[in-house]
Parts: sequence; C-alpha cells; structure tokens
Amino acid sequence: MSRSLLVVGGGIAGASAAYWAAQSGWRVTVVDAGQAKASEVPSALLNPVRGQSGRVPPRAAEGLAVTWALIRQLTEQGYTVPHGRTGVLRPVPDAATQARFQRNLADLPHEWWLPERAGDLASGWHAALHLPEGGWLDGAALCRALLAASGAQEVTGKVVAAAEGRARLADGRELRADALLWCGGSFGAERRLSVDASQIQSHRAGTLLTLAQAPGGQPLSFGAYLAPAAQGGVLGATFERPAAAWSPPESTLSSLAWLLDKGQRLRPLAGLDVTGSWSGTRLSGLRAGQVGASEWELSGLGSKGYLLGPLLARELVSGL
Repeated sequence: MSRSLLVVGGGIAGASAAYWAAQSGWRVTVVDAGQAKASEVPSALLNPVRGQSGRVPPRAAEGLAVTWALIRQLTEQGYTVPHGRTGVLRPVPDAATQARFQRNLADLPHEWWLPERAGDLASGWHAALHLPEGGWLDGAALCRALLAASGAQEVTGKVVAAAEGRARLADGRELRADALLWCGGSFGAERRLSVDASQIQSHRAGTLLTLAQAPGGQPLSFGAYLAPAAQGGVLGATFERPAAAWSPPESTLSSLAWLLDKGQRLRPLAGLDVTGSWSGTRLSGLRAGQVGASEWELSGLGSKGYLLGPLLARELVSGL
C-alpha cells in the first residue's frame, strides 16, 4: 500500500513537492488557505544572477535546467504553462558593476552586450549582461499544472497547527498522513510548530503592474524588472522593507511611483498601458529538511522560488 503525504501550502514549493512525491508513488493531499501566495505571480523571472550585486546562488544553473525540464514535461502531458525561454538582460550602470557581476559568473553561460544591441534599453547604461538560459514563466499556471499532474487531493483551509503527520484546520477538521511537509510560505510561517529560532526568516512584500503590451521580447532586470507575460507584460519589484511577520501586502502611491521610476530607467514606458496590479509577500531564509519524526519543511525560498524550488523539492521528496 502506498504511503500518504500531507503537504501544507500550494505555492511553488508545495506544488513541486506534490508532483515529485506522486511520481514516486505517494498519495498526496495538499492543503492551502488560498491566500497571499507569492507563487501566483503572473510573470516570474528565471534569472540566475541575483540583485544589484550580481551574485549567483549555488546550483543556480542546475535549478534552471530542472525548472525548464519540468515545464517541458508538463507541456508534453497537455498542460499549458505560458513561458519564454528567451534569455534575460541585466543592464549595468558602470564598469565597476560590470566587473562585480563578472566575478560571480564562473561557468554560467553569458555574453556582454553593448547597450545599443539591447533594443529599447533606456539611455545611460554602461553594458547589458545577456543570460541565454534565463527567461520568464507564468507562476500561477505552473503551480496549477504541477498540482493537477500530481493528482493530489486539494483541500482549502487555514492550518492552525501541524506536526507529525497531522494538520488541524481553523474549521476543526483534522488531516492525517504518514508524513507532513510544510511549505506554508510567508502566510503560513507563523503557524508552524517546528521552529528553529536560530534560523531567521523575513517577510518582504513586492508589487507589479500588469501591462497591456509586452515590454520587449526579453526580460530586463536591474532594481526592477520588465518582462513579457501570457497576456501583455509586467513591471515589478520587491522593494518594501523586510518585516518580522506576514501582513497583507499593500500598494501605496509612493511605492508605485518608485516602481514606475525604476521601470522608466530600464526602458521608455511610453505606449505601455497599465491594466492592473498584483502584490505578494515572499519568505526569505531557506529551511529545507527534516524537522521531526515524520515532519519535513521546505520554505524561505524568497525570490528564488522558481529558480531553485523544483530542484530542492525533488531532492527533499527523494529522502522522505
């Protein structure tokens, strides 16, 4: 008889874990509150060179390959995951920043382009780093496809306590399984029972504007990012101050003004019509591994959810 796995959280960590576990013969139940999932971003970057420091996380190239292969598998199974394996352009403002980025690149495939080769790039940039293995994807569509392909039973509910293969929901229901995997993200972080205080995690809200038109064929990223989407495009960034606890994200006028300014510095925004906005809160401070006799955790992926989440979920599930 197959073993049962209870996954708390249906974002990229939980959906990936459900998919890999089902592939290994587990009977999977996913419980999700349906609130505040940062993984439902309409266009997420697959970008191995992070932030304005240009750091490259360990195993970034491996994570890229796993995510693209996963999308290919899902597409072959008939699921629709809008994406573009178009490469990513990272413009840099000066030679010092270019040198800092270059020190981190090692064997990662890349090219340095002159600004004029980068299409509609705004003036004032020193050069643009082209990362041919990067691109964009529809986060919500990928999570939906992973959950559907896993065949997992999906339960909507707010977990108020979870440990040792059991989860109690706010409405009194209790779910049981042979093993429990906590992937609750920012919204669910306060509800874990197994918490190691030495591992500090932080919550950080981000906002994007949805655009009626695609802002070019390749994503641009420095300070903020412009990228194509399934419909039109997006301008987004995570720029709010880190917080110690989750709270509903808000888009203030000052934040939107900051975002528009960053976007204008990437490329002229004239002719791009804003159709709406999206906000989410990500949890940073990676926790991946066993935390109890029959309890595991994968959380705190931060902005690297789609870069490393499927890879780490596959490895964690293989060790259950």
